[in-house]
Amino acid sequence: MKRILIAPLVAGLLVGAIAMSGAQKNAKPELQIDIENRNPWTNLRINNSPETFHFVAISDRTGGHRARIFSQAVEQINLLQPAFVVSVGDLIEGYSKDKARVEAEWKEFQTYTSKLQMPFFYVPGNHDVANANQVDIWKERFGRGYYHFLYKDVLFLAVNSDDPHEEKQARVSKEQIEYFQKVLQDNPKVRWTFVMLHKPMWTEAALDANGWLDIEKALAGRKYTVFAGHIHRYQKFVRQGMNYYQLATTGGSSKLRGMRYGEFDHVAWVTVKKDADPTIANIMLDGIYPENLKKAITDEEGVIVYNRKPTHPVRGKVTFDGAPAAGAQLTIWRPDPTDKKGEKGFRVTDAFVEADGSYALSTYTANDGVNEGDYRITVTMRDPFFEPSGKQGKNRYPERYAVYATTDLTAKVKTGTNELNFELSSK
Repeated sequence: MKRILIAPLVAGLLVGAIAMSGAQKNAKPELQIDIENRNPWTNLRINNSPETFHFVAISDRTGGHRARIFSQAVEQINLLQPAFVVSVGDLIEGYSKDKARVEAEWKEFQTYTSKLQMPFFYVPGNHDVANANQVDIWKERFGRGYYHFLYKDVLFLAVNSDDPHEEKQARVSKEQIEYFQKVLQDNPKVRWTFVMLHKPMWTEAALDANGWLDIEKALAGRKYTVFAGHIHRYQKFVRQGMNYYQLATTGGSSKLRGMRYGEFDHVAWVTVKKDADPTIANIMLDGIYPENLKKAITDEEGVIVYNRKPTHPVRGKVTFDGAPAAGAQLTIWRPDPTDKKGEKGFRVTDAFVEADGSYALSTYTANDGVNEGDYRITVTMRDPFFEPSGKQGKNRYPERYAVYATTDLTAKVKTGTNELNFELSSK
């Protein structure tokens, strides 16, 4: 029998002199174990190194935040013990010129982040810097709207996707582009680069004008990962061979229809290791419990959404050539009353068809139905639903069902429970 001793690695040049002086002679090895001819383990390559670290990315809290979600997430993140937490914006409800109200919202939010046992890095979202007053308050509290930092030779870029805030669409100013171009030029050989921003700018129609292509051009040729939010639905994209993640919510408004819809409360747990791509685990908030299995009780109040119209349950079945249209997507449209030609409508909601052909509609919460009224329905069958680039996959159903102006599928929702069935044909 022999004993193996795995001594701790010396981290960094700063402790080199101490190691050379012999101060480490009496240090205890990190792993001590007796080795025989046969041993009850797979190997002794401990999954740890000075270069390894973990951080958490949180997503949208607002747009009508729900009670006791984000505040409990703070307690849950403390259970996970990452090195630090990064955000992708939309932290307060905002959209107000009332300074006292906005200040109160920031004060409330910072009572939660102050309870974190690790640093929290802010990134502005449209709710946070919606007008000039809010921009001034941001500057008073946090200073810069965009910045960068390095940790263990990993570069983090905090991008402001509402710069200037006057634009309804995402924008990155010329000054911000030049700032990040210089940062990237000054740090050409980092292990990895992470980009944090609020809006998934690469999905917008004005991609040639919003400044994202300039940021992307500066990123080209290096290893990087992008995190965004804003849409409140999880989706993964691949651009320039790199992974871009549109996170779901961490307490923000959501129908919470589950994994298939990308609607859930979560945090992204990111592991950064030496000479390897980051490992990203999406951890659902409803799956993180302390040792006593009791979540912390918090007093975070949710936003009361006024003027909601009553919804009425809508369920039914969809068939295609007589068989269940499993995997198809229904999109529900309300006609545009100003369009006399009947070619335009407003998108209300969507739903996937289950394996047995059934579906259920949702407006505010999962399966709550839709408002009373007349609707048109479009139906598509895409496989895959999204290409890696983020573009929708090819539709396998007749195009007449996919276009609002040509579909002959209609529905009238009445007070009470509605059962609406749709029979589609390839002919």
